[in-house]
Amino acid sequence: MSASVVVTRAVSTTAAATTTTTTPMRRRTARMGETTVREGGRRTVVVGRAEAMVTRGRTVVRASSVSDGWRRGWEAFGETTRRRGTRVEAGADGATTATSEGARASAYRFVVVGLVAFALMLCNADRVIMSVAGVPLAAANGWGERAVGLVQSSFLWGYALTPLIGGVLADRYGGKIVLGFGIAVWSLATLVTPFVATSGSLGALLAARAVMGLGEGVALPCMNNVISRWVPKTERSRAVAVSMGGFQSGSMIGLLAAPALLAYGGIPGPFILFGTLGLVWAVIWNFVATTYPKESKMVNAEELSYIVDNPGGALTALDQQTVAEKKTPPPFKLLLSKAPTWACIIANFVNNWAIFILLAWMPLYFKQVVGLNLREAAWFSALPWATMAASGVVAGTLADNLINSRGWSVTKTRKFIQSVGFIGPAVCLIILAAFGADMTAARAVTTLTVAMGCTAFTQAGFLVNFQEIGPKYAGALHGMANTAGSIAGMVGTFATGAVLEATGGNWSAVLYVTAAVYLFGAATWVTMSTGERVFD
Repeated sequence: MSASVVVTRAVSTTAAATTTTTTPMRRRTARMGETTVREGGRRTVVVGRAEAMVTRGRTVVRASSVSDGWRRGWEAFGETTRRRGTRVEAGADGATTATSEGARASAYRFVVVGLVAFALMLCNADRVIMSVAGVPLAAANGWGERAVGLVQSSFLWGYALTPLIGGVLADRYGGKIVLGFGIAVWSLATLVTPFVATSGSLGALLAARAVMGLGEGVALPCMNNVISRWVPKTERSRAVAVSMGGFQSGSMIGLLAAPALLAYGGIPGPFILFGTLGLVWAVIWNFVATTYPKESKMVNAEELSYIVDNPGGALTALDQQTVAEKKTPPPFKLLLSKAPTWACIIANFVNNWAIFILLAWMPLYFKQVVGLNLREAAWFSALPWATMAASGVVAGTLADNLINSRGWSVTKTRKFIQSVGFIGPAVCLIILAAFGADMTAARAVTTLTVAMGCTAFTQAGFLVNFQEIGPKYAGALHGMANTAGSIAGMVGTFATGAVLEATGGNWSAVLYVTAAVYLFGAATWVTMSTGERVFD
């Protein structure tokens, strides 16, 4: 639509005159002497005196005279007028009203969320292929379950160190930079892994896995940071669910692809493929992503307004500016003094305790307990993760619907969703512990699939909550929680191997303990969490 200009006579020339405008969603009154640029749907601009002021989603320009008002008004509005069709009305007293109709918002935020989801897919795929490749490696090197557990847990030595650092750096410099650097590091470590693994040096393999963990440790805090800046509150549960759906899909893809790649390219096969994909992603991300949506040429004004102007809008550069300018660490003492912070930390600890045990040991469980070969075990192990990816999207959609359409409070929604995510898996693991040895492969995998499907509800529970209780510190909060989760995964993964070796493969003990941890997490979440902002 080309710009059209209509000049009309003002109804009044007094400074107190007002112009009332109506948008599709609400009625607004603007005093003459003000330029208000509203982006989204229909835009109305009323120009008067000078002195510019920028606030979220609007620009206000004040002018000391009518002629100055004309000049400043056109400067403020000119760029938008050039980009899309507008209708501009100019009053004889210098009041200018401009409206934009029919402009369609871009949807580039979905591209950014999709790229984050793909990065998390690679993150988990790189991690999980060792659970498949570890079987032939153990056979070739004569390793027992304890050594395999050590290899699996060595990834967490590095992973435990960087979530907090990565979260703090993401809050200060932006998730785009930190996530790009992280994936480059873990992809290079993935490429190196098969060569040190086949060299016979266990120490070199442990070091490569630890470096890989260093890179992957920043991924989830950066995910929360990017979403807090790119996605409004009304879409946040779904955005996190889609991103984590990529994470869970990585488990499925890695487990399914690894046996075929091992057969085709030997032990290096899966590591080379996924490591190369990570480096390619890092290059693409560097060119197409930005720290804030306003910095992207692909985001038009309508989308930018939708992202930042809605109630609970995304974090902007102005919101984050005071944190960055202070150049001081986040207020960890204050953050740790509040119960909702500990609710998130405990929830992440519990979640990772279970997830890392299942991620690392599931193929061996199906091989030892159900009696499947390696390829069959990988296929059966992948199904729960596929279900988890789909279930997470369902959970995110349900949570947003409960908040936006059903009128549930954010606190009530998060407590309900997270309870499903912890109590459901606990019940399923108790069933497996009690009856798993007598189950068919189909029944065992069905029970485990239901457990993982319920676990995915945590993606619309505590994983979103960091952005709600402290959006300015979302990266730091997630970093602290992920550090606790890394410790849980490291201890749980190694302890599982030690228990299995000491008990001759008694999986019931492992499953009962994991179920108890889940129930503890549910109790603490219900009593300590909130969906309201705690830290300004």
